[in-house]
Amino acid sequence: MSTPSHSPRRATVHDVATEAGVSRGTVSRYVNGERYVSAHAREAIEAAIRKVGYTPNTAARNLVMQRTQAIGFIVHEPHSLFVEDPNIGSILLGANTTLSEADHQMVCLIVDSDRDTDRVARYLGGGFVDGVIIVSARENDPITRVVERLALPAVYVGHPPGLVSGAYIGIDNRGAARAITERLMGTGRRRIAMIAAALDRDSGADRLAGFTDALGDRFDERIVEPIPFYSYSEGRAAMLSLLERDPAIDGVFAASDAVAAGAMEALRSTGRSVPLDTGVVGFDDSAWATRTQPALSTVRQPAAVLGSRAAALVLDRLRGDVDTSGLLLDTEIVWRDSA
Repeated sequence: MSTPSHSPRRATVHDVATEAGVSRGTVSRYVNGERYVSAHAREAIEAAIRKVGYTPNTAARNLVMQRTQAIGFIVHEPHSLFVEDPNIGSILLGANTTLSEADHQMVCLIVDSDRDTDRVARYLGGGFVDGVIIVSARENDPITRVVERLALPAVYVGHPPGLVSGAYIGIDNRGAARAITERLMGTGRRRIAMIAAALDRDSGADRLAGFTDALGDRFDERIVEPIPFYSYSEGRAAMLSLLERDPAIDGVFAASDAVAAGAMEALRSTGRSVPLDTGVVGFDDSAWATRTQPALSTVRQPAAVLGSRAAALVLDRLRGDVDTSGLLLDTEIVWRDSA
């Protein structure tokens, strides 16, 4: 007959205190990160923790503190685009690095349907995260309303229309779009179109506004093709539609690098040379920009820094800093061979 196995006994605060020769209260203060622990006691406790193999019970500590040590990272994009768009990945990794350094977990929540919206709303209402970082929020977004109702500390990457509370971090999409369109105009292009993506959020609407600013009297809404997402496949389809409508197009501003890559594939499929026949520019300076042939002229935005700074801002709000002002980071034009 086999003998029942038993799990090894878990080391406790009492074990650490006995080994270190200090009180349990001193160990508790050390574990909770309080300042009032002498250097000598701290060294003794750290040595004792290593020796007895103590692991703090963070679940119990968080219950007492009413904190989860978790931050929600909410992305309002289709599942396929979440994988396809390198910018989202860079923002996510930048945020995760900062949260990890602060000993917080990141919980990734993707909103791709009404069912997802209901599920995420219930999750947030259950108190499973201390705050949220929200990417790609749309106009009249229900998740934003839930976050505001729950008074969750929130930071937005971008500035969704109608935002009532919450800090935000982003870039000057309008100014950057205007600048790269002007650079494209400077190459002598006379009939410049735009593939305008995501017009239901600030980034897409502002990039269209910047394009319109640059063209001035030359702007022609008939050669603006709106698409719902920053997607390669939709960029390709949009370019084919534009060429069917106006074969004289000799320049294109695509609202993202993925969209631009799709547009360049469509141009090649119709026998057009980039940039000889049609100059193309994008936005993001993501991995798409260097995969294309020729390499893509684009606007570089600091995606990883956006994520890192968003995480730092939400941690500030958890510490009581309720500043809701916005922060815009610099961009730059990266000029390559596509235009």
